[in-house]
Amino acid sequence: MPAQHDLPTAEIGVIGGSGFYALSDALADVVLDTPYGPASDPLSVGEVAGRRVAFVARHGRDHRFPPHRVPYRANLWALHSLGVRQVLAPCAVGSLRAELGPGALVIPDQLVDRTSGRAATYFDGPTVHHANFADPFCPRLRTHAVAAAAAGDWPVTDGGTMVVIEGPRFSSRAESRWYASAGWSLVNMTALPEAALARELGMCFTSVALVTDRDSGVEDADHPSVTQAEVFAFFAANSERLRTLIGDLIARLPAGGDLGCDCAADAPALP
Repeated sequence: MPAQHDLPTAEIGVIGGSGFYALSDALADVVLDTPYGPASDPLSVGEVAGRRVAFVARHGRDHRFPPHRVPYRANLWALHSLGVRQVLAPCAVGSLRAELGPGALVIPDQLVDRTSGRAATYFDGPTVHHANFADPFCPRLRTHAVAAAAAGDWPVTDGGTMVVIEGPRFSSRAESRWYASAGWSLVNMTALPEAALARELGMCFTSVALVTDRDSGVEDADHPSVTQAEVFAFFAANSERLRTLIGDLIARLPAGGDLGCDCAADAPALP
């Protein structure tokens, strides 16, 4: 186990979702200890597009962590301990809107939490902190993500509300129709507590959401319900394109980590 002062550094973190288990062969594994146990896997650290980047596979490289068991606090803490201040989180999502079919790319701007029982804060007491979470995703980081997608000729939807469900099951038709009737756009299982933990640590965070399916309550005669096999297969088939996009986005981010945003404005001293 390397001592804290011997750790490599990184300014940008990438959390890979289902089927996105590596970022670059040029990265080297680093095993870190955290107050919350080990991360999902060793972090891979090195240069991507001329920038220092740390990558972690959210579910583990063998996908052994279901969404409700991902060690979210350890993952975000490990990234932060390397110096990461900007976090890109590609993920698979279901669509609640008929016009957003498989292959659509969305950079959401809002979240709704429908999870339960997850360890979702670093402040369990006696130190208490109420994070500002009005805008869960960093507006400046989102802007860069939208620009990178547009430059790469990937039609992108700028904005949308992502409802995060507990999982690991998919939604019932009634639940899906309920979410859609509220005006929400996407269904996901992992963006919370990731986004909230990143905010507590003062890190900029954005999801990069790839639609893999229309959710069960969305009318689709060809696919009346969603299956794990279809979701995993679609995301895997598009993982190289998504990896290229993330590389292009990394290259666009300003050196030094200053996006001119307020994500770290009220980040307190860590407990």
